[in-house]
Amino acid sequence: MLPPEILEQARRLHDGAKRGYHAWSHPQALLTLFATLRDRLRDPLAVECAIVFHDAIYDPTRTDNERQSADLAARLLRGAIPSETCSRAIRLIEATERHVVPDGLTEDDAEDCRIFLDLDLSILGASEAAFDAYEAGVRHEYQHVPLEAFRLGRASILERFLARDRLYISDWGHEMFEAKARTNLARSLIALRSQG
Repeated sequence: MLPPEILEQARRLHDGAKRGYHAWSHPQALLTLFATLRDRLRDPLAVECAIVFHDAIYDPTRTDNERQSADLAARLLRGAIPSETCSRAIRLIEATERHVVPDGLTEDDAEDCRIFLDLDLSILGASEAAFDAYEAGVRHEYQHVPLEAFRLGRASILERFLARDRLYISDWGHEMFEAKARTNLARSLIALRSQG
């Protein structure tokens, strides 16, 4: 379990009026799900750390948030948790950049990564109300983008999601979220197109 002072540092990093979806409520929701599957994980502490820190740095105008979040996590976690766990947590955070399991992992570490990445996308398969709040939070974070440009860009992102054979890469995530996520994404895409 994370030391309370590090958890509090992570919570403070998620404050700020510019944050919508990527506020502290995001890792809190993931931690609730994480508690239900802790026993499936090889290194649950690494996954917990990655949940708490993967969006610690979040600026929608930049493209290096994941790298910065991983670097920050490395500085804050080194010496506070076992070094192997720290290294795993950093790799998990880095994997959120492309949402792909990195090469060279053991099968146990790869499965932890698959589950973590699916946790991060669990909002796509949430209830309609939770998904709509997520979409509103994303729009809040991109308020600097004119509405029409946002609408077109967001539609393109959702189309790419829907074109995938699988949205979720672990069997757990696929079974839990896939069907509802596809329904939510299709509904959102219709709404975005109808605004044009």
